[in-house]
Amino acid sequence: MEFVAAEWKDLFVASAGASAALAGLVFVAVSINLDRILALEGVTNLALSTLALLIGVLITSLFGLIPNQGAGSLGTELLIWSTILMVFVAMQGWRSMSAETDQNRYASRLIVPSFGTIPGVIGGILLLTGDASGMDWVFAGMVGAIIAAVMNAWILLVEILR
Repeated sequence: MEFVAAEWKDLFVASAGASAALAGLVFVAVSINLDRILALEGVTNLALSTLALLIGVLITSLFGLIPNQGAGSLGTELLIWSTILMVFVAMQGWRSMSAETDQNRYASRLIVPSFGTIPGVIGGILLLTGDASGMDWVFAGMVGAIIAAVMNAWILLVEILR
């Protein structure tokens, strides 16, 4: 299967717009509950991780919209970007964990966000090697990032008040 960037253009346009809008909504959620977020240990890191996941989808989409690039170029860009994002989100997740955090939160703070970062790294590697199926991994990472971010946004907007 040959990589054809034009086939993915509509997806990248849609995901860029959607992720930017969702990032704006997270900013609103944080501003509504800012006092509570600042008072709880690690929650600011959760908010930053959430924004990073959504901005990650936006930047991934922008890389995908660069005209006239092949799979190797896109793969290199996405591999570098996704690796940076993966490390940053993992660091924020780790920092959001406190000594009092129970085991139930490990999944929401560390595991779920990885579904939004690790597939991008895999996709970048596959594209770099010329395997067009890397785009399926990139797509999976974008979906995973949006799902993880929406779950975290719910925590920041609703659950934090409980």
